[in-house]
Amino acid sequence: MGGPWETLLQLVQNLGSLLGDLVLFLLHWSLVIAWLAWALWGINWRQTWPVLARGGWLPLVLMVVLIALVWSQILQDQWPGVPNFWWQLGAVSLLAAATLFCGWLQEVLGWSPAEVEIEPAAPAGHEHGHH
Repeated sequence: MGGPWETLLQLVQNLGSLLGDLVLFLLHWSLVIAWLAWALWGINWRQTWPVLARGGWLPLVLMVVLIALVWSQILQDQWPGVPNFWWQLGAVSLLAAATLFCGWLQEVLGWSPAEVEIEPAAPAGHEHGHH
């Protein structure tokens, strides 16, 4: 009989193993996680959707194809039964679709990032109309 101390030790070891696996998972997928977090909380989709609707989708599609093409030339490994360019195109398309899903989710949940003014504010009390 192991007793409660042995069971507790096994529990702590299993939790440590789980935590280690979770850290490795997060490190492995950190760029994708950061990209999707930015897409969800950093992009103002209320302004982005109209731009995409007016034709901004075309450069987006071209970028997806170009990224997949470049990736297929850099990494020429294949999945069994799937030609080289096509699995990269599928992966990049999936990431683009997940990004658009983040925009849809932001709209549904009513989230919106804070507006950031890029132009500096005019100094107080100084008129620019007299020049």
